[in-house]
Amino acid sequence: MRDAYRAEMNCQVIHDSLHARPGWSEEYALELDASLAGYGSVAVGGPWRESAAPYEFYVLPEHRSRIFEAFETLLAACRPPKIETQTNDQMLSTMLHTYSREIEAEAILFGDGFATSHQIPGARVRRRTAADVEELMRLELDEGAGWVLEVGGQLAGAGGVLFHYNRPYGDVYMKIAESFRRRGLGTYLVQELKAACREGGSVPAARCNVRNEASRRTLQKAGFVPCGNLISGKL
Repeated sequence: MRDAYRAEMNCQVIHDSLHARPGWSEEYALELDASLAGYGSVAVGGPWRESAAPYEFYVLPEHRSRIFEAFETLLAACRPPKIETQTNDQMLSTMLHTYSREIEAEAILFGDGFATSHQIPGARVRRRTAADVEELMRLELDEGAGWVLEVGGQLAGAGGVLFHYNRPYGDVYMKIAESFRRRGLGTYLVQELKAACREGGSVPAARCNVRNEASRRTLQKAGFVPCGNLISGKL
């Protein structure tokens, strides 16, 4: 059923990796009239240790005329204080807006909209090497990033693509050193990371905090388009 869930989502599933982390997720089989009707996944580890939350909910097509009953069965079994999901998850986001209150959007989700061709004289993106680590740490950049940005031979940024979500989606991330910001370098680095992701046969995706206007503009200039929000609601 998780394969069917992923297929219906047809996008990056933000909490997909929780299933692979021991002790982070509790799984519930949902039955209606003694027939298996679907499943629910509840986050209970990491940031959710003190505040469990359903984050995945799936009902088989033949049982969807009773989808609210199925969700109430899940709530009765785990009694969570909140729900978390992404708005492009039609089933659970509908349940969240139906049953919860104080709904908040925490992040904007982006999908790959189009390719861009920004150029910055003297800038290039290359693979990180062991020789870069000390300078990356000095600049407070991710020393484990897969790629680095150079400008005039100086390290100016770092980033990569994470694949611990549902493939083929790759999560693009990056950071520009403070002294190199506001030059369009973030847009250029995201553009090149997107290209590297596509060349590897994957689909670029990204996210940023709803209040991070600078990141939002950078992602859009590099060809990402908003496709949803990460939301939560109290029960």
